[in-house]
Amino acid sequence: MPLVTIRLANRDIPTTSAQKAALIAGTTRLMQEVLDKKPETVTVIIDEIDPDNWGVGGEQVTVVRQRSKGPTQA
Repeated sequence: MPLVTIRLANRDIPTTSAQKAALIAGTTRLMQEVLDKKPETVTVIIDEIDPDNWGVGGEQVTVVRQRSKGPTQA
């Protein structure tokens, strides 16, 4: 039984239920087309990760994102 995990970083605009459903359906189709797997045997897990819980270049992604937004204007 294939098990596919998709990891997404939480964003300011959350991933919608419809987008997650499309990811699950699309991933299942891909497994069927590429590896000839039966769709009913494919398990897809979407794991959403808080950007405080991972880093890039030695910094939390929260910090990197905040810096890339630039200074906020009042």
